[in-house]
Amino acid sequence: MHATLPLLRQYRFPPLRRKRLETLQVNVGYRCNQSCVHCHVNAGPQRTEMMSAEVIEDVIAFLPRVETIDITGGAPELHPQFRELVSSARKLGKHVIDRCNLTILQEPGQEDLADFLASEGVEIIASLPCYTLELVERQRGAGVYERSIAGLRELNRVGYGAKLPLNLVYNPQGPSLPPAQEKLEADYKRELGRHGVVFNQLYTLANMPIQRFGSMLISKGQFNAYMDLLHRSHRDENLEAVMCRSLISVDWQGFVYDCDFNQMLDLPLGGTRTRLAELLKRELDDSAIAVRDHCYGCTAGQGSSCGGALNG
Repeated sequence: MHATLPLLRQYRFPPLRRKRLETLQVNVGYRCNQSCVHCHVNAGPQRTEMMSAEVIEDVIAFLPRVETIDITGGAPELHPQFRELVSSARKLGKHVIDRCNLTILQEPGQEDLADFLASEGVEIIASLPCYTLELVERQRGAGVYERSIAGLRELNRVGYGAKLPLNLVYNPQGPSLPPAQEKLEADYKRELGRHGVVFNQLYTLANMPIQRFGSMLISKGQFNAYMDLLHRSHRDENLEAVMCRSLISVDWQGFVYDCDFNQMLDLPLGGTRTRLAELLKRELDDSAIAVRDHCYGCTAGQGSSCGGALNG
């Protein structure tokens, strides 16, 4: 079931149009070994939605049109064809990003995952909502911090953080904007260094007021205050670099959207439900992007994208 925006006050997000398509973001399914408070996908261990083999074939057929495939979930590594998809993309010379939650590296059957990712030269973007045990476990549950540290050490062992790219993602604990990315990155590197862990960059992302996080805001009576904060903090200069201008998102059923957030709100690309296979010969440059009030989450403050802050 898709969430709807329970917004009482309506804003008007500026219109946006596409640039050249560079990235295909693929949500291979909602199954995950964690259930995080801030998760905009509502992923968890009980979710069963998984991309079919036929849609995986459509994804591979579309790859010549892009430079990067950004694989997400859920925990994308739990998809039975995850490794096949990664290897196929690498054979086509594509840059591959794996959105990893770190604890997946400790799951049964994933003992060789780090070695596989390293052998394929995959970039890892790993979610670690804070560098302290208390705050990580408040958001993700008991034992997650130690498992995350163990996962980072395993990635370091195979060369991540040195010759291979390992970037971390920070999300605020509640309805606030993330702090300055550069300063927080220095804090992360100092504190994780105490555990012998190294990484390349930290990406700071604002929490989207949808799905599980949106429901939490509503239950606490904070939804409209958070939307006011996002709207008040909007910066026009961030519009130039928002991810939806050069990315499309495909869901586990093969339908396409302007971004992963629009996917969760069932706002299809072009206003009509379209399958990825139908876009093989369609040009998207300069087409209109579906925007709604949640888009202020990407343009507030420093801005947020799948690659972190947009401006310093």
